[in-house]
Amino acid sequence: MKLVSEKMPDLQALYVKELRLLLSAEEMISIKAPRMAETAQDSDLVQLFRKSVEETQSYIGRLREILRRITGEADPLKCEVVYLLFDEVDDLIEDASHFPVRDAALITEAQRIQHFELAGLWALREIARALDLSQDAAALDRSLSEKESTNMRLTLLAERIYPAARKSTYNDQPQ
Repeated sequence: MKLVSEKMPDLQALYVKELRLLLSAEEMISIKAPRMAETAQDSDLVQLFRKSVEETQSYIGRLREILRRITGEADPLKCEVVYLLFDEVDDLIEDASHFPVRDAALITEAQRIQHFELAGLWALREIARALDLSQDAAALDRSLSEKESTNMRLTLLAERIYPAARKSTYNDQPQ
């Protein structure tokens, strides 16, 4: 049930709303993602999660800067999707007590979150271009490139971790 309706009379209004939603998503990621780093066992995966948490602060800064330039403020609009995605992360962490399987699950959920962010960034970049906001488009493109790089690193780790999770026995107990 929607308590507040935010009107979108034009592309600019859609752009602002989507920026606010993505800002909320990035803020939630900065809060919740450290648990993924704490839970992962593979040292490369832990390092990637930690680096991703640090990079998220840059994305938040860029989004806030764009919003302030356009609206004079940088208020997020709660992104329900990311909250739900992190509920799934919490469930998987709890359900996958076997370390290689947990790391595989963390990669799967991290990529799901990455793809959500990438979709938002691609759309925002294209809207910025359509609105002739070249400075915004460049900032969004920078975030997009960094997110794509993180996603590729997750894929490379998955190529090693997924087979290890498949070969592992369930007799191993968490430490």
